[in-house]
Amino acid sequence: MGTLLGFDFGTARIGVATGETETRMAQSLSVIHGEANEQRFGEIEKLIREWRPVKLVVGLPTALDGSETDMTARCRRFANQLNGRFGLPVALVDERLSSAEAEELLREVKRDWRSRKQHLDAVAAQRILQSFLDMGDNNDTA
Repeated sequence: MGTLLGFDFGTARIGVATGETETRMAQSLSVIHGEANEQRFGEIEKLIREWRPVKLVVGLPTALDGSETDMTARCRRFANQLNGRFGLPVALVDERLSSAEAEELLREVKRDWRSRKQHLDAVAAQRILQSFLDMGDNNDTA
């Protein structure tokens, strides 16, 4: 039981969401910008200190047919780095279509494109984390 942080990993941005195992609800939190690992992990460390999660959840992108892509390997590496740096368990969750779902949610609240783009990664992280919460704790852990 406790707080979770969810991540939608990308090469330019990482969307972040938070959720609670007790309420089983996720909410978008922020977007980490930049490509430098030290900067990214510094921002993640601040979030971990603030939220004190019991587990981290990373979206695992695959092709629509379920096959792995170059980005799948990058996300697995990111999950392993999170586990190694912070000593927290990391679950991997299929994220197929999470960005499309996030785009649709933002379109429904009538955000203009610029506003949607600013929030897209955090909302995608929310969809990933909500999927994890909806499935229960039966997911792969890195």
